[in-house]
Formats: sequence, structure tokens, C-alpha cells
Amino acid sequence: MQQTDLKKPRRTHPRLDALEAAARSKGRLNVAVAYPCSIDSLGAALAARDEGMIEPILVGPRKKIQACADALKVSLEGIRLVDAEDDPVGSSRAAVALASSGEAGALMKGSQHTDELLGAVVAREANLRTSRRISHVFWFDLPAYHKPLMVTDAVVNIAPTLQNKVDILANAIDVAHALGVQMPKVSLLSAIETVNPDLQSSVDAATLAKMADRGQIKGAIVDGPLAFDNSISTTAAATKGISSSVAGDPDILMVANLDVGNTLYKSFIYMGGGECAGVIVGARLPIILTSRADSRRARIASCALARLL
Repeated sequence: MQQTDLKKPRRTHPRLDALEAAARSKGRLNVAVAYPCSIDSLGAALAARDEGMIEPILVGPRKKIQACADALKVSLEGIRLVDAEDDPVGSSRAAVALASSGEAGALMKGSQHTDELLGAVVAREANLRTSRRISHVFWFDLPAYHKPLMVTDAVVNIAPTLQNKVDILANAIDVAHALGVQMPKVSLLSAIETVNPDLQSSVDAATLAKMADRGQIKGAIVDGPLAFDNSISTTAAATKGISSSVAGDPDILMVANLDVGNTLYKSFIYMGGGECAGVIVGARLPIILTSRADSRRARIASCALARLL
């Protein structure tokens, strides 16, 4: 039986087009690209440069980076290349040092493992940490949804505590504000829309919602717990008797743990026909973090999102 590529047929993504256009209008951002020693990672950085979004500073072993450029049949002339040791951790530290010194306004993951880059970011000597926990935000253009939709955290925090979730939520709200959404609507996802002491996600969601009501979390309209159907469908919410200004109209979906977030993200891409951009926030600058399975468009869009932040 012939296999089917679930990401086809191709769909247009006008909201993503607008995001990229807004980024181009701001000019290129200096980005330290750590260990771009694969065709995909180097190609994405160069494509984002060609799109007018970033000015990459390539940090890693010169020979390996040049070999990737040769395979891509592109020239590195005019692009700054910082020759670093042939080690993902060492190259990550060198890229972080450029960011710490102010020479780069963002970091971009190359072909190393995520923890190798983030380990360098959170090191005390890097001076990139803030009082908040770092977290990841996805920004989606979904054909079936009426506006951009963000999801957090589907990448970094595996099983966040309530205090972790306060930071994760604050980070996502800041991203929404930076993108011009003055009072984003946030749905706190759980499997149910009522509070069950045996289901921690429902308890955490209710606590966060009450914290927002009391002004402990500012800058957003927050509701939860809400199940996924009640979050995105006013009909589903009405059927269950839920009265909420968030139901059917969220700007941000906040998941309970990485399992849920990762599954939701991949469902949006492979089954929902969506395209996305993603960055890590909560540090002193945005970190562009993409997966090897991400499309070239997603990698470029992530650079655009970082530029706007």
C-alpha cells in the first residue's frame, strides 16, 4: 500500500506570511548560530538571512561548516564565522558568549542536542538567566482556526510545577504583547472543565485562573480548567453549559505537561495542516529552537518570531 504524506496537500498560511513580512520590515537581527554543522541547520540560517530577517554569526568548527556550505552549493562570503572547537558543547558556549557580550541579539540552535545549547544558556557565567524559568512558545497559523494560536510549553518543561507554570504563563503573555495582542485570552488545558482533586492539571489550572482574577498574573484573560474542545469551540462550550470569554477564542493554549504539548504541536502540523514558528523565552534574549523534522518554512518563521521579540 502506498504511504501518504500527511503534510500534503500544501496549504497557504497568510498569517505566517504577515508575521514574516513584519519581521523583514525591522531589518536583520544579529543571531549567533551555535554549531550549524548539518545541511538543514546551516541552510535554515542562510535562508533566513536571504529573507532579510537575520544576520547569522556562524559559531563552530570552520571545516565542518564549510563542508555543509559546499554540500548546499552556497558561498559563505560576507558572513561572519567564529571558528570554535569541534564539539557541540564548546561551540554552544562560544555562541552564548557572543550573546552575553551583546554581539548577538538572539541565539539559534544548530545540529547539537537541545540540552547542549540550553546548558550553556543557563550557566551562571553566561549571564543570560532572568528571575523566570525558561520555556518555549509555539505560534501557529492553522487553516481551521480564525486567528494565530500559541501553545506553551511543548518543548522545554517536562512536568512543570505550579510555580513553573506561573513563569511559563507570564512568558507566553509577554510574547503575545510583543506581537501586538494587548490582552490575550489564555485557556488552561486539562482533560475536563471542572476541578477534580485527583487530576492535578485541573487543580493547577483553577489556581492559575484565580491568581489571574486576583491580579497575581497580569496582562491576560485567563480561564481554566478547560478541555480542548471547550477551548476552541463555542458550540462545545455551550453544550456543556460553560460561560467563558475564552472558550472558542483563545490566543494561547497552555498545556499541563510536555507529553500533551508535544502531541498537540505535532497534531496541528501533521493532521491540522498548520505551520508554526517557535522560540524559547524567559532568558535575556530569544532562542530559536527547531527540530530536525521541522520544515524549512518553520525554521525561517522561527527566526521571524525571534526578530519581532
